[in-house]
Amino acid sequence: MTELQADVNSYYDKEIVRMINEKYGIAPMRALESYLGSETYRMFNDPELEMTEFSPLGIFDMWECEQVTGDPRNSLYLRRDEHV
Repeated sequence: MTELQADVNSYYDKEIVRMINEKYGIAPMRALESYLGSETYRMFNDPELEMTEFSPLGIFDMWECEQVTGDPRNSLYLRRDEHV
């Protein structure tokens, strides 16, 4: 991983943990654990998926969909082409 990739990942991690904390009141460390253990996080870190095209809000939406439905692929950010 390059230094730039590490900086990008760190930025996304902080933003998503902040959003989880603010919306759900989950303590930051628990929010981080939840995000790091998620399929959303694995997808974000898969270089073939190029998930950095999404904003942190889009990745947060994927995480949120994963929590509700069990699958981050249910996010409207990923299914947007199906609904246009």
